[in-house]
Amino acid sequence: MESQTKIVEFIKNAAKDVGFDASGIAPVRDFPELSHFPEWIAAGRAGEMKYMEARDESGKLKRASLKSAAPWARSVIVCALNYNTDYPYSTNFKNPESGWIARYAWGKEDYHDSVLGKLRKIETQLKESVPSEITTRCYVDTGPLVERVYAKYAGVGWIGKNTCIINQKLGSWLFLGVILTSLELESVADIPAPDRCGSCTRCIDACPTDALLDPYQLDATKCISYLTIEKRGEVPEEIREGMGRHLFGCDICQDVCPWNRKSPASAAPEFQPREGLVNPALAWLAEISEEEFRQKFRGSAIRRAKRTGLRRNAVIALGNSGDMTFLSLLKKLSEDQAQDSVVREHAQWAKNKLESSLAGHSPANQPTNQPSAKSPLRIPR
Repeated sequence: MESQTKIVEFIKNAAKDVGFDASGIAPVRDFPELSHFPEWIAAGRAGEMKYMEARDESGKLKRASLKSAAPWARSVIVCALNYNTDYPYSTNFKNPESGWIARYAWGKEDYHDSVLGKLRKIETQLKESVPSEITTRCYVDTGPLVERVYAKYAGVGWIGKNTCIINQKLGSWLFLGVILTSLELESVADIPAPDRCGSCTRCIDACPTDALLDPYQLDATKCISYLTIEKRGEVPEEIREGMGRHLFGCDICQDVCPWNRKSPASAAPEFQPREGLVNPALAWLAEISEEEFRQKFRGSAIRRAKRTGLRRNAVIALGNSGDMTFLSLLKKLSEDQAQDSVVREHAQWAKNKLESSLAGHSPANQPTNQPSAKSPLRIPR
């Protein structure tokens, strides 16, 4: 292959052949969106996600400038994979005995492995097809860059007000994977996708913890995804009610997005849910043993929350369920000194919440996945 046009065509065909639903190429530049990243970090919006604060030898944040983090890179190949499956959205389930695991995490395979495997196939084909020696690196959420910014400038989609990449045809249920390359392809980069959110604010209005501060601005420390996955130890009491019955991740801001109304469903077997993980039983996960946790979630993204975190989330969900039949379980978990202290403390809170509802101090039996009114991974635009 001699011309850049042929190389780009080859890359896009290879991405399609290995199973990606969209792809594009962006030049390595310090795009305007990245200028806000240091401010976001300085404001503490990343919470305990210290990996977001990785710096180079000069002390600069790596994710704020790929030019600095990977000076050899000239272009970024961005690939998107649809993970939507044909199951109801989190906003549609009502059973108070069950909780919610984010759509991306209930599958049979960790998406990091699935996406990375496809990227490496493209990488191998590219190196075999380009006569000159090139340098490449494949990343799935682990690279020194903000993927969604490069996805925008690769034409894959626009950054929505919920800070997710949205594709006009595919919606926002997309995994992003990137290949950094030393190939100079910026002269044929795709035109950035126009922002089609318009005046819509449904994602902002629907967020039960007010994590979306303004359009395109997210405080991760209030985000249910962060709280259920990244946050270790105690969850601040003032935000627990807003977590509803979420166990791992949150889909609300995508569930309500109009662009997902006609989002196609993926038939990929690796994204189909494992048995029992669509609206899983809260009581089961609140008491899951170490051995069952290892067995059930082997090779799953859910392992990131760890057993203690998943159980903590489950007992918070029990408290938010409005189901008084859980009182005996919560009493046992809160009084058993052999229990993990984090689980025990949150079980006490959940028990108190249900008892308060029973006494008429707060609305009882509201088995919703999020509050009816607003209570008190993204990066800012």
